[in-house]
Amino acid sequence: MTTTLIVLPLAAALVVWLLPLPGRLAGALALSAALAEVALWVVALVGFDWDKGLQLEDYRSWFTDLGVAYHVGFFGYSLWLAGLTIVVSTVAIGYAIWANRERGRAYHGLLLFLMGAIVGVFAAQDLLLFYVFFEAMLIPLYVLIGVWGGPRRLRATATFVIYTMAGSLLMLAAIVAFGLNEGTFSLVDSGTSANEWVFLGFLAAFAVKAPIFPFHGWLVDSYRESPPEVAAILSGVVSKAAVYGLLRIVIEKFPEPVDDFQVAILAFAAVGLVYGSLLAFRAPDMRAVIAYSSLAQMGLIVLGLFSLNEIGTSGAILQSVAHGLVSATLFLLAGTVEARTGTSDFAALGGMARGRPALATLVMTTGILSLAVPGSANFAGEFLILTGVYDAGWGWAAVGAAAIVLAAMYMLRLISAVLHRARGLQVRDEAPDLRPGELSLLVPLVAALLVLSAWPAAVSEHSFPSSGSDLEASE
Repeated sequence: MTTTLIVLPLAAALVVWLLPLPGRLAGALALSAALAEVALWVVALVGFDWDKGLQLEDYRSWFTDLGVAYHVGFFGYSLWLAGLTIVVSTVAIGYAIWANRERGRAYHGLLLFLMGAIVGVFAAQDLLLFYVFFEAMLIPLYVLIGVWGGPRRLRATATFVIYTMAGSLLMLAAIVAFGLNEGTFSLVDSGTSANEWVFLGFLAAFAVKAPIFPFHGWLVDSYRESPPEVAAILSGVVSKAAVYGLLRIVIEKFPEPVDDFQVAILAFAAVGLVYGSLLAFRAPDMRAVIAYSSLAQMGLIVLGLFSLNEIGTSGAILQSVAHGLVSATLFLLAGTVEARTGTSDFAALGGMARGRPALATLVMTTGILSLAVPGSANFAGEFLILTGVYDAGWGWAAVGAAAIVLAAMYMLRLISAVLHRARGLQVRDEAPDLRPGELSLLVPLVAALLVLSAWPAAVSEHSFPSSGSDLEASE
């Protein structure tokens, strides 16, 4: 099952690339494969035993002398992150069809390849296999941003490449050092390490990918210049590869360095949370607000992970899923606004609620859910994180609570600037409301958020076996 979830989108990408189909037919084929992937994930979800650890395993020896193997499988939390990937990627493919991207065969094939690589990251139980999928995930992102991005796409791509390659090289060095020292690259069979330099190599690589302050220099340009559906995947899904890496590798395999560096990591996460929130409040356009809010949210998630207790870690997984859905929806909504006005700058927007009830409803609903109002999935995730990190020190919880207030300020500013302020120069009366094709993509994402808000325990209580703590359950 796990191998099928990885191979299906990769194989579909090859088919889309090879068949001489026009753009929309290639998109239809890609969407069909993505929907099949959703169905497979639902089957895996239904059959998953939440009281056990690693499941749905496939194992094939690769290099016996080095202890390298093709070993994949899912824990509860990684199955949820894979599901987030599959759902958001499927919607992104549908959005690309609606937007009628140029060179559709290449574009849709890259989106499928990206989906399969990210699912592989969440399933990998061997360090070298993890690295292969991690690098494979970056390749389509370079091309999608560099070829189909905005006017400053080359600068955005160059910055993205520099940051991610630096992080990847550090991770490769850490993987080699850890694997050779342990005599195996298996995440299941290897023990723990007290080597602080190897720990820092992994930590830096995942800090870049998240991103975590101060490794966020690539963030805004990449999110601004990407096509909206690529930005949705980049913010909503790719950043969660860092969450998996931090939990599965950094926290589990390096318990002593984690204890030693816990305060420092929490400090960087807290600074990133406040800094990202302040920048989001001052940002001049929709995409920058969503980008900086993602920086802030990743800081909050890292607070939960490095609380090093079950409540905080469960909250971090729930917040990862909720943020992924919120961020993807907001980027796609920004894309619909840009399609009607040619800009996402607040100075040129305003008054879009008049005559566009569907757009106003979805922007308001998604914005309110992202405010972490009581009853929302974001509220449940943030409450669990703050409860968990309180054990590490009440000051961390206080910083997190203050940042939640800042989040309300920048999201209310976004809603007002787009919908309710005086109409901007780029907003014309003839600009239509959301069309059925757009609604068919956005409504399922908002519906998933509402379902998760009604039942957050579906994720928070089904990420780790109930018989053990978060870290014990991963072993």
